[in-house]
Amino acid sequence: QVQLVESGGGLVQAGGSLRLSCAVSGRTFSHYALGWLRQAPGKEREFVSAIKWSGLSTNYADSVKGRFTISRDNAKNTVYLQMNSLKPEDTAVYYCALAPKSATTYELADFAWWGQGTQVTVSS
Repeated sequence: QVQLVESGGGLVQAGGSLRLSCAVSGRTFSHYALGWLRQAPGKEREFVSAIKWSGLSTNYADSVKGRFTISRDNAKNTVYLQMNSLKPEDTAVYYCALAPKSATTYELADFAWWGQGTQVTVSS
């Protein structure tokens, strides 16, 4: 079993920044990725970003490239999402998730364990 606990969400004005954190514990895997996904009101859940277990490979959705940065601290078993230049359309519940596989790109179905989510609200 894997536990993922997100933190760092909140209310911010457009153009502002937030950093999300996700503490990971439980079962370990030899190859995996940690990702951030989000679900806006009335919309389907979508991929935001992912980082491989090595930290050497990252992926981003086109909508967040250049604004969001994913990183990880293996010593703390924590993954982060630094979000800059936030827009109202970034408003969503953000989920941390783990994909127990190595891939070039990731889709929602690849993520087998999910956190409870943290709300991010960007006001205009």
